[in-house]
Amino acid sequence: MKPSPSISAFFPAYNDAGTIASMVITVYKTLEELTDDFEVIVVENGSTDYTVEVLEELALHYPRLRLLTHRQPLGYGGALRVGFASATRDLIFYTDGDAQYDPRELKLLLPAMRDDVDIVNGWKIDRSDPLHRIIIGRVYNRLVKTLFGLRLKDVDCDFRLIRRSVFEVIDLESDSGTICLEFVKKTEDAGFRYAEVPVHHYHRAYGKSQFFNFPRLWRTGIQLLQLWWKLNLRRVHMRQIARRRAALETHTPHRTPPQPIEEQVS
Repeated sequence: MKPSPSISAFFPAYNDAGTIASMVITVYKTLEELTDDFEVIVVENGSTDYTVEVLEELALHYPRLRLLTHRQPLGYGGALRVGFASATRDLIFYTDGDAQYDPRELKLLLPAMRDDVDIVNGWKIDRSDPLHRIIIGRVYNRLVKTLFGLRLKDVDCDFRLIRRSVFEVIDLESDSGTICLEFVKKTEDAGFRYAEVPVHHYHRAYGKSQFFNFPRLWRTGIQLLQLWWKLNLRRVHMRQIARRRAALETHTPHRTPPQPIEEQVS
């Protein structure tokens, strides 16, 4: 009989007071169906609404909920980095706290996490956003896949299940939304194996996107160019990956290194 999975689920949350409670409760109940070994983490990221009050009330009723509050905003990338570093279980699931994805669809990701897979990535069946956001999203996805030579179908789908051991090899640095691109580029370059699973995407019911405004898009463009220079031309991360792999091999001499991406699940 296959052992029960060990899962950390986390949400970055910024001004998600209207949605975060349903997200936490839903993922909590989903994890109770899947395993006895889990934790739920919320990285609260300097919210100015009543997100903190909602989470503090939830923590009184859900003993496996860990609340990490930061009164100064970390940025989206900073919040993800805190979540990855704070997770203690073998598998890490994350999605955003704005309820545009359904945490119950973690049940779709878990079967795809076979022994030869390191990361299960969702891809949006249909994006439920205003037309201008759909267009910008498609242009962005195609642009970064071309610029960075990526093979993943949906680079910017924040619905992922990841082996925690991945972070023994790669290190993330971005504080902004470009962290998703950095993650995909570094994991592909490191040879980690992906599976891809279709997931639903829903209309934002509360709050507004922090990404889709022109000043932020301009800053994102600058950050993309900096990341392209760093990851495509300088490629310093490859030396770091090699050093970490060598250190891991020293301690685990029979470890089999990850193989290139070959397979998609649909």
